[in-house]
Amino acid sequence: MAKTYTYPDKSLWQSILQRPTHKSEDLQNTVKEIFNAIAFKGDEALKEFTFKFDKVQMDSLLVSEAEFVEAENILNLDLKLAIQTAYQNIKKFHEAQKPKDEYVHIIEGIDCWRKSTPIDKVGLYVPGGTAPLFSTVLMLGIPAVIAGCEQIILCTPPNKEGKIHPAILYAAKYVGVHAVYKVGGIQAIGALTIGTETIPGVYKIFGPGNQYVTAAKQMASLQGVAIDMPAGPSEVLVFADGSGDADFIASDLLSQAEHGVDSQVVFVTTHEAMIKKVQLAVEQQLEKLPRKEIAEKALQNSLYILLKSDEDALKLINEYAPEHLILCSLNEEYFIQNLQNAGSVFLGNYTPESAGDYASGTNHTLPTNGYARSYSGVSLDSYFKKITFQKITTKGIQLLGKTIEIMAENECLEAHKNAVSIRLKKINDQ
Repeated sequence: MAKTYTYPDKSLWQSILQRPTHKSEDLQNTVKEIFNAIAFKGDEALKEFTFKFDKVQMDSLLVSEAEFVEAENILNLDLKLAIQTAYQNIKKFHEAQKPKDEYVHIIEGIDCWRKSTPIDKVGLYVPGGTAPLFSTVLMLGIPAVIAGCEQIILCTPPNKEGKIHPAILYAAKYVGVHAVYKVGGIQAIGALTIGTETIPGVYKIFGPGNQYVTAAKQMASLQGVAIDMPAGPSEVLVFADGSGDADFIASDLLSQAEHGVDSQVVFVTTHEAMIKKVQLAVEQQLEKLPRKEIAEKALQNSLYILLKSDEDALKLINEYAPEHLILCSLNEEYFIQNLQNAGSVFLGNYTPESAGDYASGTNHTLPTNGYARSYSGVSLDSYFKKITFQKITTKGIQLLGKTIEIMAENECLEAHKNAVSIRLKKINDQ
């Protein structure tokens, strides 16, 4: 059952706001076992694990051109047009993030600058699970293409017939993903990390997933492959004062609850009457959902919290650091100006979180489990790395040389000092 807290003491907030966890003592061992098998047996291991976990025997891991054509032919026109509209909005938002080289004149004879270069090889992971998340293809693929990554490959689990949902394939083709592979879970992340006969290893892995995928991504980072963030089960926190609409709030809470049984939804308010209104609306709307069973289990982890003031609400929000934050407040500007920790924010009664999930333009691949305290969501910048340059003339080394020599000498690094001293001597001897 959902838990309701009325004016909880601040000392209790941390325990109240604990995320639901489904820890497995041997999770890390499972990840290591699968990674080791992939390193030893390559594609054969991927097929074995796909049969074990997805219950399907795969002959080929690579999606063929014929499968892309079939997907486009069977996908209904309305969905194609919706994907195309979302594509344009997401592309527009991310194109505006294109980095500019930064040139800085330090002093006479010394210039420094920074250049952004795309990551050559990126792997995109799109979960299968209980829903075909073709929207994630757009969120991960569009910025990769805009950035100019040379190799963009995508892994996603097959269904029981060994096929990929046509919307995922259509979106991948439309975006410009270079290759799609029918493999999911830990084994997909392992393949992208290590590389096999069919699936090339990459330099950075992007995409959400369950606790197993998250653990696999963390293992990948230990093996020299970068990851976007350690994103896990989805979550939302909704704050509303008396200006909030209970029906809207309930729909937002349920939109996250239907993601999976390990999702968490939190409602925070400063108006006591809102809690009963929202709870009633949730009960009414839940009965009509096709994914009622999943949402119902997720709602067991839900929280309803009554606080005394906007100031308390802001402190609690910053402590929780939600992946998605919906704000329905007459004091909206206060929250905007003072908010520190959140993945993506949705303002007002008519800005549902599902808009950001699909088509408003912002990216829906966001930090969960409190990682919004230190991570940003996926953006165009996620697909770039930065290289710094410096150019020093004879005049510049003469002006800065003494400073470098003193610092190097005091760190007991004589060769560092000599690299400057030799140059200065040659200049003075001329």
